[in-house]
Amino acid sequence: MNATATTALAFDYGERRIGVAVGQTITRTASPLATLPAKDGQPAWPAVQKLLDEWRPDCLVVGMPTTADGAPHALAEPIARFARRLGGRYKLPVYFVDERLSSHAAHEDARDSRHGIDAHAAALILETWLTGHTARHLEPT
Repeated sequence: MNATATTALAFDYGERRIGVAVGQTITRTASPLATLPAKDGQPAWPAVQKLLDEWRPDCLVVGMPTTADGAPHALAEPIARFARRLGGRYKLPVYFVDERLSSHAAHEDARDSRHGIDAHAAALILETWLTGHTARHLEPT
């Protein structure tokens, strides 16, 4: 990452709700934006488009949970499919970040917030990526 700001949108995937947060690399901070309803893991794509139009991110970050022993999570394949769709639709690089325990930590942050737990979890996922912890790049398809 260079001295110019890189803006990123992060997603905390769920089959019924998808949290979204925005952040940038200069301050390495993230803010919860919204919790989008999802049906069988599919968000309302026009709502995602609206957020991308508003924030014009340079990249996208998706939380990828693992189990306590490091094994793939039951949602790993649906999350990977969602990330591929994001990259394909919006022609932006997509990064994965280990989001293990982000939802638990988000409960505390979300208590007095209008954004909900999922958006706060997305902000924690994005802050992890912004501080340079392990992120895997997914080439857009």
